Amino acid sequence: MPAVRWIRILLSGLFLTFLGGCNPFSEARPMMDEYVERVARVLDSEPELTAIEPPSQIPRRRNRVLTMPELDMGMLDFLSLYGCELQFVVGEKNSVMGKVMQPLNRLRYELRFIEAAQDCLPETEDEDLVEALQEAIDSKRESLPIAIWNATWGVEEVETLFTLAKGYYPVSPEGNPVSDLALDAEELNQTVAALRSGTLEVSLEFAGSVQQRWQAEYRAGQLLNSAALLKSRLDDATALIQRRIGGRPLCLNGKPNNQSEIVQGMFFSVYIEKIQPYMSGVGRARMALIEPLAALAEEQRSVMPPAFEVWYRRHLSQDSERSLWRELDEAMSRHTKAWQTLLEQCGLRPGA
Repeated sequence: MPAVRWIRILLSGLFLTFLGGCNPFSEARPMMDEYVERVARVLDSEPELTAIEPPSQIPRRRNRVLTMPELDMGMLDFLSLYGCELQFVVGEKNSVMGKVMQPLNRLRYELRFIEAAQDCLPETEDEDLVEALQEAIDSKRESLPIAIWNATWGVEEVETLFTLAKGYYPVSPEGNPVSDLALDAEELNQTVAALRSGTLEVSLEFAGSVQQRWQAEYRAGQLLNSAALLKSRLDDATALIQRRIGGRPLCLNGKPNNQSEIVQGMFFSVYIEKIQPYMSGVGRARMALIEPLAALAEEQRSVMPPAFEVWYRRHLSQDSERSLWRELDEAMSRHTKAWQTLLEQCGLRPGA
């Protein structure tokens, strides 16, 4: 019997430990589900958790990469024989490794080609060669936006940054999870804007590190998941509050009662202390990372592939008709107004 008693004590301890570890407010999904359930409970209603419309994965690489125009092989062969720096640049492109350049290296090659060809012009006396050089420069400048697009949105690494397989943005992250990614996005924006405006004397040394971070991080995808979660669960809670507003008043004659005190307590202890800080955290990360990435795409709208543009309007744009972020903003606004209206029935309107 003593052995049985000790087993029971041990199992009870393990059960209590298990319960202690089940904090629904430590992760985004259980926190938002729990919030809807608590709103329903204090309003004497049944919780209804609607299906979350999941974000879409970024289009596959074959639908993001643009075809890069090539110079006529005869012209390349002709230029490769000329004795200036361009000879070595063209030779690099014609090598085995040059034929399978990654997008970032291809952009570097295009910039080196333009620079080397321009440097050759003052040294060239042959009119046919001058004409060929100028034609090559013009062609490379015209196709440069394609090379820039492929080196930013056409790389494999961006797929990890936007993967949806890593859950939601953390509830209580240590430090700022998107700080380095945000700085990367800002620097990329400045560089892309300079290149597209014709300022080609910019360094791309930093770009390799950016893509390495994209390969190791997944915060953009987490933010998309969290935006969809917040939008759905806030709408679920808003529906419960609006149903109560349209039915039996929470308070009669504007006088608080026991139930209104319970509702107000849940409002402060859960919505204000748990939900709002998470929404603010997602909002700050959105401003720091999603918005500059949206600008990086918008800057290149002229060459944006159709499949990517559909995804961009939904997942990056802040104000397009089908923008996930616009829908989240609207859901947050509806939810705030619903709480204000409900608590106003009891003279407890927040901020009053």
